[in-house]
Amino acid sequence: MKKIGKEVLFLHTKEGNPRNGEGTFARLKDGRILHLYTEYYGTEWQDDAIAHLCACYSSDEGETWTEPTVLIEKEPSYENIMSPGLVRLKNGELGLTYLVKEKVKGTAITCMPVFRSSADEGASWTEPVKCCVVPGYYCAINDGAIVEPDGRILIPMGLHGPYYDPAAAGHRQPRYSGKVVIACSYDNGKTWGMIPHVFYSPFADTSGLAEPGVYAHEDGELWMWCRSAYGHQYQSFSKDGGMTWSPVTPNLFFTSPDSPMRIKRVGDYTVAVFNPLPYNCLRTDHSVRGNTKRTPLACAVSRDDGHSLHAKGVTAASGALVPMNPCVRLLEDDYSDSYCYPSMIEVEGGFLVAYYHSDGSDH
Repeated sequence: MKKIGKEVLFLHTKEGNPRNGEGTFARLKDGRILHLYTEYYGTEWQDDAIAHLCACYSSDEGETWTEPTVLIEKEPSYENIMSPGLVRLKNGELGLTYLVKEKVKGTAITCMPVFRSSADEGASWTEPVKCCVVPGYYCAINDGAIVEPDGRILIPMGLHGPYYDPAAAGHRQPRYSGKVVIACSYDNGKTWGMIPHVFYSPFADTSGLAEPGVYAHEDGELWMWCRSAYGHQYQSFSKDGGMTWSPVTPNLFFTSPDSPMRIKRVGDYTVAVFNPLPYNCLRTDHSVRGNTKRTPLACAVSRDDGHSLHAKGVTAASGALVPMNPCVRLLEDDYSDSYCYPSMIEVEGGFLVAYYHSDGSDH
């Protein structure tokens, strides 16, 4: 696969800032591009460590960027805020989702998605509205909210139980066989409900499905995909606005470690950014790398509204894995590093991709 692209910004960590990542983009009305991301500050870098949301801006289609500034600060009672998603609402305002982590008892933590909107392009924001009524540990991926043509907002999420306790099971508690739910709003984020359908893993284990995304095809069909520990992204489809869905099955085009994927429309194209497995996970003789790190980072481009990326009709019997074809290009190919949690936006002559980069470290 050919490597493409160039680096225009690297937000390096430093003392007092051990981690940066999980970002999103928005095109502002004055033409600038806003990049909003999670900045961890202090000494810890784990998902429940202290963090807030920082912003930087570009006035030249992403070639240069301003110095980052804090845009959304966490409340004193929160453990952190993270994983923002910016969307342009039907009423023209800017919408923002992000996750709020709070301690509920002892060391147990809830993780709740909230929504805010801005009528002045991010200079000020409405008060946060929780997108889920029932408390729990919801993982809504960064840059994952979408606005459908009729204005409905969808936020796909993995639900991993009523809370997460980092002190349990040596800091890594099972995911309660993660299930997937979708929050929705019909009034520009003022009130929220849940789509009745709940997605479960086809396997009886403690991994489940996680960090889903949704893409709305031009004909109204919804395509959902999920991170899994099963060697592929898993997918489902709905033709009735999310009321009913097809069975969850592996997408044999998107081989994947336990890592999220992002799919978005970029001009006339549909672009997927993901981590393909560098070997066939179903055959031990192909496991030349010996690991399932989130590397390399690739993009696949579709010219048919994403339909060619479904890999529909391909089964283990008819082909097992779909080989990487000419529509796939590498963004990163250093197998000593890891790359994940991508976000995308169209720019003049191309698109920008932001992602978390391990830089050879553990975080």
